[in-house]
Amino acid sequence: MKRRIFCGGLAVLPLAAALPAIAQAARPFRIAWVSTELQNPTSPTLEAFRSGIRALGYSEGKELVIETWWGEGSTERLDDLASDIIRSRPDVIVAQGGYAVDSMIRAGVKIPLVFSVSADPVEAKYVGSFARPGGNMTGISLFTLALVGKRLELLKETLPGIKQVALIANPQHPGEQKELEAAQTAAAKLGMNVRYFPVHSEAELEAALTDIGRAHDDAILAFADGFTMGFATRIATFSARSHIPAVDGWAPFARQGNLMIYGPVFEDVYRRLAVYVDKIIKGAKPADLPVELPTKVELIINAKTANAIGVTIPQSLLLRADEVIQ
Repeated sequence: MKRRIFCGGLAVLPLAAALPAIAQAARPFRIAWVSTELQNPTSPTLEAFRSGIRALGYSEGKELVIETWWGEGSTERLDDLASDIIRSRPDVIVAQGGYAVDSMIRAGVKIPLVFSVSADPVEAKYVGSFARPGGNMTGISLFTLALVGKRLELLKETLPGIKQVALIANPQHPGEQKELEAAQTAAAKLGMNVRYFPVHSEAELEAALTDIGRAHDDAILAFADGFTMGFATRIATFSARSHIPAVDGWAPFARQGNLMIYGPVFEDVYRRLAVYVDKIIKGAKPADLPVELPTKVELIINAKTANAIGVTIPQSLLLRADEVIQ
């Protein structure tokens, strides 16, 4: 099924204008891919970025090279690697996620940095504003407040009698307070009450789930970021046992056993990061390249989970889904 367009996209520029800049270089343009993920040469996000690079006409290993740096699940590991990353003399860093960006900031990196982050990049102080980043960083932010309300609307469509929703969030996530306010506003319009659970640790998550189960909340909405996503499987286990459905904004949340997600198409986001790199190759400065929001969103429904917890997904919703997990 075709994915729905959410907002305007970046224009794909031809390679020809970039060739003089590359020809003048003493070596291929060097890209450092920095991620807190476990080392994975076939990482879907890395592969999406590479496909974006190829679509722009670049030949990896000739005009440019991509060197990968993996945190193996640890920000401390990335901090340890920071000096090696700098010594490798990349022309641009592509940082996957806020933890990777933060590591590069702690290392004092001043070279151009292109990011994909779930946070509000202004509140995180990565950029001065979306329109005018003003420093050495720019990229794509997944921080789209309109989607918070849309997720609650989907819950209402699925469970018309829903009254109370538990919100699970990382209070240290830049922009989290704005997400909370957006959820509260949307819930009030839909006739729902929300209960907010700020979670700093696994122990606090367990306490929150115990409270949610005891209160028999109708559903869970988890605010999407790397921290809460790390608990996706635990939330799915709780959901199956308590028959309380859970929704979020990132595809892995549904694929790990939760009811549904509505959010950005990651592959599209990382393909589009290649456009930023292309513009930097051609001489643009990150300070002048506006931060953008996702252009495409997807609805993924886990029908297997719905059946297990006794939730009937409306046929109209199934027909709109980009993916239905059976």
